[in-house]
Amino acid sequence: MPSDNAYMRPVTLKNVLKFAVPTVVMTVFMSFYTMVDGLFVSNLIGTDALSAVNLTAPIISLVTAISTMLATGGSAVIMRKVGEQKIKEANEDFTFLIVVNVIAGFIMSVLGYLIMDGIFKSMKLSLAVFSYCHDYLNHYLIFTIPILLMNNFTLYMIAAGKSGLSMVCSIAGGVLNMVLDYVLIAVFDMGIAGAAIATGLGYSVTAAVGIVLFFQKNSLLHFVKPVCRRKTLWEAAANGSSEMATALVTGIVTMMFNWTMLKYVGENGVAAITIIMYVLMFATSLYTGYSYGVAPMISFYYGEQNHGKLKKLIHMSFQIISVIAVVTLVASLTLTEPLVSVFARPDNPVYDLAVTGNHICSLALIFIGCNVFVSGMFTALSNGIVSAVLAFSRSFVFMVAAMLILPALFDVTGVWFATPAAEFAAICLSLAMFGKYKGKYGY
Repeated sequence: MPSDNAYMRPVTLKNVLKFAVPTVVMTVFMSFYTMVDGLFVSNLIGTDALSAVNLTAPIISLVTAISTMLATGGSAVIMRKVGEQKIKEANEDFTFLIVVNVIAGFIMSVLGYLIMDGIFKSMKLSLAVFSYCHDYLNHYLIFTIPILLMNNFTLYMIAAGKSGLSMVCSIAGGVLNMVLDYVLIAVFDMGIAGAAIATGLGYSVTAAVGIVLFFQKNSLLHFVKPVCRRKTLWEAAANGSSEMATALVTGIVTMMFNWTMLKYVGENGVAAITIIMYVLMFATSLYTGYSYGVAPMISFYYGEQNHGKLKKLIHMSFQIISVIAVVTLVASLTLTEPLVSVFARPDNPVYDLAVTGNHICSLALIFIGCNVFVSGMFTALSNGIVSAVLAFSRSFVFMVAAMLILPALFDVTGVWFATPAAEFAAICLSLAMFGKYKGKYGY
């Protein structure tokens, strides 16, 4: 148990926010990694290079998918065991899953190098954009293992009661990324390769600190001699399958968005959708951060069979998420033009496309929070199947359906409406599943 007995405190707004605020700050700064790359790339190199950053995103999602699965699913399994007072077994599983992640990182890095150029060639890009895509990903993949360790250590620091440290690492990494972006692109003229290196080194901060932290035996979670338990690996994979599905299908859907925009308005459309995705990513990071913060609490209370605290925590979470939804919607609609102008000047054709698109896409902010939280809640309750169904339906089934139907009917306007339509369908399914399992889990 954490030294401050954090999990034993009453479920009050103050105590919940003590868990959640550091992880919200952390995920917001993590979203800045990509946004900062986009900001420096678009202003110092150009919007063609900005398009390239988005065009590489699907491959990056494929590379990190397995790690995302093991990190989120493994955290739920390990914290459930901590709640059951199986501390030794939890640390053996923790070390084992980290070893698996390192092996997976090496394999996925090699796979990324093998497939990237084939994917870019299939898009029939201009020579300049193809070159940007190749240079960015070629340098990004060097940092695959540190990035995967960052994915894991971020969540395990939270689970170990070190959410404040996780937040500091994310802020430090974000600041380092911004500084290096300027130095490597503007000073050393390394172009888009410099942006990739800056991002990789920023991510590496959490990886390096995590290695030091988890070698300390007084930490709730720490490295021990790993024990290979197939059941643990299976449980982690099953529980985290929804997050892996989200990572995989996010890459696929991003690719669909890119292809659709290339079809209707060319590479300017890809740059515009990139800017809008930054806005949605920032808002989504608030919900993801909150879900990450309270997930160990949900897992612990479930393992402890404390239904009173579990019910209060989940009901309070919906209230918090509703407030965030209103604030982010109003902010996105009000600040659309200033936000877009950071990435593209008003005389750039990308500007008008992005402003129009963001006004429509912002409607999705009403629904995203509930969808993210409910899926994460089922992961924390060790119900990976329901979580996977929700995540896969939201990120793939509903989105693909919207992308196939709406642009065919309304051209580019249909592309902008695809995300709100998919999120609306997803919230209907999320609330149905929430009601169905309410009796089983006692929330």
